[in-house]
Amino acid sequence: MKKVIALQVRHVTLLFAYLLIVWGFYRLLFQVPEPFDELLVKPVVWLVPVLIFLKKEKLGLNSIGITNKNLFPAIYFSLVLGALFAFEGFFINYFKYKGSLFSANIGEYDLYFALLLSVITGISEELTFRGYFYTRLVNILKNEWKATLITSAGWTMIHLPIALFDWKLDLSALSIYLLLIFIFGFGASFIYARTRNVIAPILLHVMWAWPILLFR
Repeated sequence: MKKVIALQVRHVTLLFAYLLIVWGFYRLLFQVPEPFDELLVKPVVWLVPVLIFLKKEKLGLNSIGITNKNLFPAIYFSLVLGALFAFEGFFINYFKYKGSLFSANIGEYDLYFALLLSVITGISEELTFRGYFYTRLVNILKNEWKATLITSAGWTMIHLPIALFDWKLDLSALSIYLLLIFIFGFGASFIYARTRNVIAPILLHVMWAWPILLFR
């Protein structure tokens, strides 16, 4: 058991450092169209290491929340919280576009393409943070709330590069944006903890991110 814990501590640390450095430098060096980022680059950069670590840990996909168990509660919880986080998504646009709730580029993505982007992003990020990080941290710390706080803090840090390098937010807007990101991360971890089915945070992520993509 101690060997398993030690291995997971090493993997969690390595994966987070890898994402922070590699994804951060990617955001700094390459300003490419968002669909290229979310549909092609992010699934490879984020999910390939997760699968490698899963293989080394000799654990199945159910250990990152890919399961049929608690499917109805997962959908129910995500829909209940989804309306709240959709509203939060609109306010992220407010800070992203420096005081305008809707930018001049409304309709840049049509309804279905924005949904596709939201789904793929949600799958990549939620499998990594809620499915992998949160599950391992609960196992390591034996404390749900500590795992939730640490996962949410890590999730918030990963969003620093896009806010600084792509959106170039000032300190005030950056602080509020990061607070909103943390709140979402906390909510996503909370419903994942209740269901242990990754469909819950993925659906919540879609309901949160879709308005951000539609109204831009």
